[in-house]
Amino acid sequence: MNMNDINVTVSIVTHNSDKIFLSLDSLIEILGTDQSIQVKIFDNASEPEYRERLKKYLVYPFVKINFYEENKGFGFGHNTNLLETTGYGIIFNPDIILSKNHLKDMAAHLAETPECGLLAPKILNEDGTTQFLIRNHLNVFDYMLRFIPFKFVKKLFAKRLARFECRELPDDRDSFVRMISGSFMVVDLTKFNEIEGFDDRYFMYFEDNDLCRKMEQAGYQAIYSPQFTVVHLYERGAVKSRKLFFIFLQSMRKYFQKWGWQFF
Repeated sequence: MNMNDINVTVSIVTHNSDKIFLSLDSLIEILGTDQSIQVKIFDNASEPEYRERLKKYLVYPFVKINFYEENKGFGFGHNTNLLETTGYGIIFNPDIILSKNHLKDMAAHLAETPECGLLAPKILNEDGTTQFLIRNHLNVFDYMLRFIPFKFVKKLFAKRLARFECRELPDDRDSFVRMISGSFMVVDLTKFNEIEGFDDRYFMYFEDNDLCRKMEQAGYQAIYSPQFTVVHLYERGAVKSRKLFFIFLQSMRKYFQKWGWQFF
């Protein structure tokens, strides 16, 4: 496939994210003179000073910003950016850092796998270690186990956690998986539109798992391609913030009520 024929749209949703400026500077530097990739930013009612800083990126003709007056959440923002758009979308967290411009390569790789609607690269920490964000099943026990601060408990369930986090996936070839992380994913927009995108009843958390289940329900798979890598400045907000943890629990309830409760 000729990569020049691939239409790629990077979709970023933000609400006062301080990492976005580092992320955008990195992205724009990587894109260089390539203005064929569109960057759409959806701002979820951030502070006025923050919006003024964002406006400076409008000097780049491939950047568009939608300043929304209400915080409607992660899925709503990406749906606004990507529904009724053609080609391939890149769900791109405002804390993602690129070291190479593999965006069209990833889109082309997904295009060559027509049975798939989603692609995930290997997602790394700043120190180069892997963030294990792939899932093949979800249940309440394993999810909550990750929030327990006691190391001896996690050591006791180490093998179970390793299975939950799909730590045995090979690094030298693609793997078909069930669920990938919304921090960075490549989306076939024809299939994304077919399933009507994200379920925006999730404000944040679990909307990526839900999207993967909707793709699966429509007959499409997700592919993990570790030959591509991105860096995620992961903060685990739900662990550090009571407010975000409450939102996490609300989204967990919505997910399991929709897809069936699995406790173990």
